[in-house]
Amino acid sequence: MASREGTPTAPDAHRRTPGVTELTAAARVFAQLADPTRLHIMWLLSRGESDVSALAEAVGAARPAVSQHLAKLRLGGLVESRKEGRRVVYSLPDGHMKRMVVEAVSHADHQVTGEPWHD
Repeated sequence: MASREGTPTAPDAHRRTPGVTELTAAARVFAQLADPTRLHIMWLLSRGESDVSALAEAVGAARPAVSQHLAKLRLGGLVESRKEGRRVVYSLPDGHMKRMVVEAVSHADHQVTGEPWHD
């Protein structure tokens, strides 16, 4: 269903004022993303699933360090993993995480480059 302006409307659950429980859970998500390496990993996963080796190479960090970051993200429910033979492949569990990470990085890009803000 779309609003009169042509933008989609959120389900009722997303329109209500958040309570302490929801705000606390959201703050935990932001705390997890406060580390630049974890945010880089999340941004890479917003582009598609990947394994630890590819993520380590892309972020320029040691494989054990990336594994630890992924473990924290998985425990926090921010990433999912599945076995593919001997490899473990990581992905984002939902579109909310993907959009949030992309928007955060886009916002930072505007701050860094001085590009004008937009809706």
